[in-house]
Amino acid sequence: MVLLDGKKTSDILQAEIAEEVIHIKNNQGKIPHLAAVLVGHDGGSETYVAAKVRACEFVGFKSTLIRFEDTITEAELLNCISALNMDDDLDGFIVQLPLPKHISEEKIVEAIDPRKDVDGFHPVNVGRMVAGMPAFISATPFGIMELIKRYHIETAGKNCVVIGRSNIVGRPISILLSQKGIDCTVTLCHSRTKDLKQICAQADIIVAALGMAEFLTGDMVKQGAVVIDVGITRVKSDKTKSKWKLLGDVKFDEVSSKCSYITPVPGGVGPMTIASLLFNTLLSSKHEIYP
Repeated sequence: MVLLDGKKTSDILQAEIAEEVIHIKNNQGKIPHLAAVLVGHDGGSETYVAAKVRACEFVGFKSTLIRFEDTITEAELLNCISALNMDDDLDGFIVQLPLPKHISEEKIVEAIDPRKDVDGFHPVNVGRMVAGMPAFISATPFGIMELIKRYHIETAGKNCVVIGRSNIVGRPISILLSQKGIDCTVTLCHSRTKDLKQICAQADIIVAALGMAEFLTGDMVKQGAVVIDVGITRVKSDKTKSKWKLLGDVKFDEVSSKCSYITPVPGGVGPMTIASLLFNTLLSSKHEIYP
């Protein structure tokens, strides 16, 4: 059994990006510039955005953090996005989710210029991805595909089961895995799927993205399967100093003994999210997605 180490892979990818930025500087090119818009003081969002700023510093990007109180109106936030869309020095930006309830996340995402949508959430980028065109791929699907590629996991002709049909993970990863050059035969499952245990037991590759702690158990996985755990659930624990621990969608102790490859939680897909954002920003600065 081989652990798919997202932390190590993310570090390697960020080091590669940093090398390319040095090359850009040496050739007097434009340094990639990423901005983040943070509304309110959500603890998780604060931590995530701070990590993005540090990552930008590490790879040599310019970074801008724009803060608003959670009392900002939807119209004011849309005006900010319009200004960022028109800023020629800015290669990409994100609006950190979740947003306050009085602001429509759908409206905000759709207001972002697809050419600067380095989170990969805009319907134009999603549509381009579905059509097999160059697109900004959102963080979690990007992370999964990068782990598969860098660990040289065979995909052609393999039966792949994706559990979960969210627009952020399940649907896009099912499309990416079925595309030409990857060539999996993909079954997309969800809460209404019948005989899920039997379907999973036939899979060569399983992507668990249901959001239910330890849902995938050992009797649902065949010997030698590749298991990618996207879930992350915080549960109480008397065995940790914080009295909390993180669990994935996979019952790791049962499943790992049967796997050829498996992602841990934490330390699997999660660390790849920031690397995805940086990679998309670099692509944007080089005009490789939208010439």
